[in-house]
Amino acid sequence: MPKQSHIHGYGAALRIANFDTDQVMPKQFLRGIDKSGLKDGLFYDLRFDEAGNPKPEFFLNQAAYTLTNILIAGSNYGCGSSREHAVWGMQQYGFKAVIASSFAEIFYSNAMGNGLLLVTLPEDQVQALMQEADDLGGPVAMEIDIERCIVRTPRYEFTFSLSARHHRMFLEGLDVIGLTLTLKPQIDAFAQQHWDEQPWMKDVARKTVDRLAKG
Repeated sequence: MPKQSHIHGYGAALRIANFDTDQVMPKQFLRGIDKSGLKDGLFYDLRFDEAGNPKPEFFLNQAAYTLTNILIAGSNYGCGSSREHAVWGMQQYGFKAVIASSFAEIFYSNAMGNGLLLVTLPEDQVQALMQEADDLGGPVAMEIDIERCIVRTPRYEFTFSLSARHHRMFLEGLDVIGLTLTLKPQIDAFAQQHWDEQPWMKDVARKTVDRLAKG
């Protein structure tokens, strides 16, 4: 993951509560064996009609929203089935963060583990940011200071919280595996102590296979 201390960009409102992962990334876009092409499926049923033509009324299909990279969403965003493709699709499209009053637990874990920042704010503050964007008739300029946990717009400054683990992951560019590997000296020391105290347990599976092979 890249190191991230600040996100600068433009936020737009999606005023739909309980927006589930099948709406974020419909099931027909989960057939591939890699991550390619997922941006085409993002919000597909909102972006396109049955013939595959862009719906002009949806904000992401409008020229004014071309630079949008922060989504201001309704509560319980990302509910429904667990699919990492929803996170990957948002990132491929260009989204760097989602702001909402609440997120589904599995989506939250998938997003934060992949470097898509999720910012949780009280509902009244989320509504204020949505209204600011609506008043502009386009996306609102935003800065998310990850280091200090502050969201800034021309009109507002709100603080949010992150767990110590997620805060470190974003600032240092660590995924879950990378974060675990920062503890490698302690892990190695624990393993060595374990083998020293119980040497008969080391490589027991391999030794058993070797013994069986010899008949």
